[in-house]
Amino acid sequence: MEAARESMAALVDAGLYDCAQTLGCFLVSSSPASSEAGMSMKVESLVLHGDALHGEKEFRRALSAYKQAMQYSKNIPRQATSNTRSSVTATGRSPSPNSSSLAPLNENEVKFKIALCYSALREHREALQEMEGIPSKARTLKMNLMLGKLYRISRNNRAAAVCYKECLRQCPYVFEAITALAEMGLSSKEFSLIFSQAPNRGGKAPGDSLDAQRWWNRYVEAQCCIASHDYKGGLDIYLDLMQRFPNNVHILLEIAKVEAIIGRNDEAIMNFEKARLIDPNIMTYMDEYAILLKSKSDYTKLNKLVHDMLHIDPARPETCLALAALWERKDERKALTYAEKSLRVDDRHITGYIMKGNLHLLLNRPDLAVTDFRGAQELRADLRSYQGLVRAYLALSKCKDALFTAREAMKVMHQSAKALKLVGDVHAISSSGREKARKFYESAIRLEPGFLGAALALADLHVAEGRNKDAVLLLERYLRQWADDSLHIKLAQVFAATNMLSDALSHYQSALRINPHNEAAKKGLERLEKQMKGVDPDAPEEDEENEADDVDGDQDDAELL
Repeated sequence: MEAARESMAALVDAGLYDCAQTLGCFLVSSSPASSEAGMSMKVESLVLHGDALHGEKEFRRALSAYKQAMQYSKNIPRQATSNTRSSVTATGRSPSPNSSSLAPLNENEVKFKIALCYSALREHREALQEMEGIPSKARTLKMNLMLGKLYRISRNNRAAAVCYKECLRQCPYVFEAITALAEMGLSSKEFSLIFSQAPNRGGKAPGDSLDAQRWWNRYVEAQCCIASHDYKGGLDIYLDLMQRFPNNVHILLEIAKVEAIIGRNDEAIMNFEKARLIDPNIMTYMDEYAILLKSKSDYTKLNKLVHDMLHIDPARPETCLALAALWERKDERKALTYAEKSLRVDDRHITGYIMKGNLHLLLNRPDLAVTDFRGAQELRADLRSYQGLVRAYLALSKCKDALFTAREAMKVMHQSAKALKLVGDVHAISSSGREKARKFYESAIRLEPGFLGAALALADLHVAEGRNKDAVLLLERYLRQWADDSLHIKLAQVFAATNMLSDALSHYQSALRINPHNEAAKKGLERLEKQMKGVDPDAPEEDEENEADDVDGDQDDAELL
């Protein structure tokens, strides 16, 4: 069976897992010889069969094969092959499958493969137990990275940090370790100290090493800024790096992601589109892009994006969330099923929790939304999870919890105008807190003069207190600097409330010229036209509504097809 075993190893190396696992059925079912050579071949056949099953994503069967290999290995006398074992352990790798030497099983490698199977089955505790059975000196780069992930899932950040630091000592360019350590609070100076301990690979010239070190340190600094919620500082560094690496898709996507988090939606959309022009098959953060297109009511682009993503990889969590964004306006419950599916694919996908929380708010289930937003925060707290939690607590009339959450956001993001606005939103709920709300909104505007969200909230506060003229003056002042459809809609609403219908009409039309897809402007204009005709805009028109629903349904189905 030696020739068949070598062929199976070649099939596994070539990625022909289906053929390999079928051949493996013959190899592992053959009666092993009682000699050490026969037992060793049986063990290696079981490991190869496990590799083939793992490649076919049959993780439970692969797990069984690896465990059988470990069990058989224990029955092989160790003394006769101790010299071979020492050489295998020193390299940390199994011998070549085509080698005729009777090397014993590399138990550390098989334990790692068992842990990979457990992890794929989301049995993280069992995976961690296997990984902890590998001595620290025998752990390779991929083993340390895996162990860091598992420790982080189990919320043992101290042990995770040790593993991630060891990864960077072996290779400073492990991006996942960089991101994880930055989120754990490691400073850029501490990163530099770790990098100084990394080996100089390839004997590069000092000048080349210094150049790489400069841009890499800047990238790490940007990661530290983003992790500490200094979004402006991180963006500035990313933009600087774009000068050094033009058309870098990774940096473009990172810029767009941060811009989406802090509410610079137009800039984020532009950068997502740039990234797709460079690489049309990119999937990273495309769910974020889909959510932005949905917020702009640009369903033509959203439909095209979803179509492309389904063609590239329908099983990705990003695709599920893009479908959720597309279905939200038509069927919120169906959108929720797609959001839930994204988390079944990847239960650590933060955007999935945020999307699910927002959908639960739309479905009037703020209690479930709280659980969703907390799930996002456990993975990584950002502005959107704080905003979602505040909205959910306010919907549950838990004003103290909402205020505590908003203050926590302000404490964590002390230079964020959005966090200040969040505290103002909580105070604005009660008439007694409006003065405090006004101060927070004004502070947010002073900190970030271009923050339209704070200006719109302050305008709402003026209207609530009967100061419509102040609201109009504020909004018109902003319009002189920023031609934004949301400003025109808010002005139209204020004018409509004070019966200045022609002014309201003008601003609704201006909003639609800026963004023809804006649903709020369309609905506001339709309502205003009824008012101008002397018709009660709240009066039901069942026939027209049913007909409109049917048209919308047909249109949605056509778009999805």
